[in-house]
Amino acid sequence: MAKNTLLGIAIFIAQVICNPIFAQEKQAHNPIIFADVPDMSMIRVGNNYYMSSTTMHMSPGVPIMKSTDLVNWKIINYAYNVLDTIAPLSLNNGESNYGRGSWASSLRYHNGTYYVSTFAQATGRTHIYTTKNIEKGPWKEFTFAPSFHDHSLFFDDDGRTYLIYGNGKLRIIELNADASAIKQGTTEQVIIENASLPSGTNIGLPAEGSQLFKVNGKYYLFNITWPKNGMRTVVVHKADRITGPYEGKVVLQDRGIAQGGLIDTPDGKWYAYLFQDFGSVGRIPHLVPVKWEDGWPILGENGKVPQNLDLPANKSLIPGIVASDDFSRKRGDAALPLVWQWNHNPDNSLWSVKIRKGYLRFTTGRIDQSFLMAKNTLTQRTIGPECTGSTSIDVTNMHDGDFAGLGLLQKKYGLVGVKAEDSRKSIVMINAESGETLEIENIPLSQNKVYLKIDCDFRDRTDRANFFYSLDGQSWRSIGNSLKMSYTIPHFMGYRFGLFNYATKVPGGFVDFDYFHIKDKLSQDNNK
Repeated sequence: MAKNTLLGIAIFIAQVICNPIFAQEKQAHNPIIFADVPDMSMIRVGNNYYMSSTTMHMSPGVPIMKSTDLVNWKIINYAYNVLDTIAPLSLNNGESNYGRGSWASSLRYHNGTYYVSTFAQATGRTHIYTTKNIEKGPWKEFTFAPSFHDHSLFFDDDGRTYLIYGNGKLRIIELNADASAIKQGTTEQVIIENASLPSGTNIGLPAEGSQLFKVNGKYYLFNITWPKNGMRTVVVHKADRITGPYEGKVVLQDRGIAQGGLIDTPDGKWYAYLFQDFGSVGRIPHLVPVKWEDGWPILGENGKVPQNLDLPANKSLIPGIVASDDFSRKRGDAALPLVWQWNHNPDNSLWSVKIRKGYLRFTTGRIDQSFLMAKNTLTQRTIGPECTGSTSIDVTNMHDGDFAGLGLLQKKYGLVGVKAEDSRKSIVMINAESGETLEIENIPLSQNKVYLKIDCDFRDRTDRANFFYSLDGQSWRSIGNSLKMSYTIPHFMGYRFGLFNYATKVPGGFVDFDYFHIKDKLSQDNNK
């Protein structure tokens, strides 16, 4: 090879390596998780990071995620399997717990024990879970009234333990040293009369989402507030004593990225972990570099959340946050991988991955009249900026009135599935975008196996979903119309893929799901 050719190759390689686009591929970027992972609480134990988040009415609840680089996360556990067995948490007696369940958790590590605390309007209680092994458990629960809103669990250096909580007016109460109960004889104390004040007086959402940290002997309390006609704002209060007095200031106002706290790396770097409301995909986590000046955390670059971060590059959210599942289990495998959560508490007698090898069987056990009240809908998050979920179902053993398929779970849901009616089966698409359940298209089905697929486009908040079916798994056809997805406060959660089967006339029918596949791109077969 000629010397000039070698020189040319060397120059080309150097240019590629120095190219900013190439460099960005070696860096992390925001959001660090393009999926619904809100209300994060984060700790570092040695070189490992752990994070808890909110999943409200889902079961199991309070997911625990692990990372070694602050960017790439994997679900490793849940704090509980069932929060409580009351009717609203179980979709019983016509009651539901959408938008409630367990809210913002607080994750802590103290004297060799991991603590996860949360609170629930449904139970009216505060729930605290402890374990020596955050990845394997077991967990022990302590629970007590009342339900302390958006609290931060805090273990101080003097051995005392506290909850800081509230909305606008922030309070503190002391717990027993092991956080098992409110300390006898203690009373709550107001530590900040109006925590929203640093962001102004015209406030829509008073300060909440408390997370307390101690750095170099000083206390730093992070909160979110929302000025009217403004955006979600990060406010930090600083004090020399846990009970105050506190001095507060706004530390970030950028694109509504807010609510979270502080985390440091083993090599001494600091970041704030926060989330952003991003339409129908949900509330997505960001990392923000932090510098310290005059005893205050300075967030971002010139007050802005950077797109790129000096951290390892993002990998796919598959399989750490969501994952495909062929429902084949080896000896010792969990019945369901941790990426799955049930919509409310399940009836575990009505599903199985053992009865028919390689399939997930859903049997109906009662009469339900709507997707939102149906028992045993199994869900996974959708992910951005785009994704596709697909499944195949054997519908041989459906009863008259049964409806089974693949859905997008939110108040304004969309479904593609098979209905059994009057000894006939048909493929239908349901659109509840308007608030009414509308059957958009109905196609007769003359076979017992069908393939279903949903595309979700979250790019630039497009928030559109399209629905497809196939009779052979190869050639796909669209069905129904496009669903305009919408994040609603009554559900307070990003859209989720859901596998479902419910009876409207006679229980006892069943369907077998062959697989669920998720991809981080839109279908390539939309026009077939």
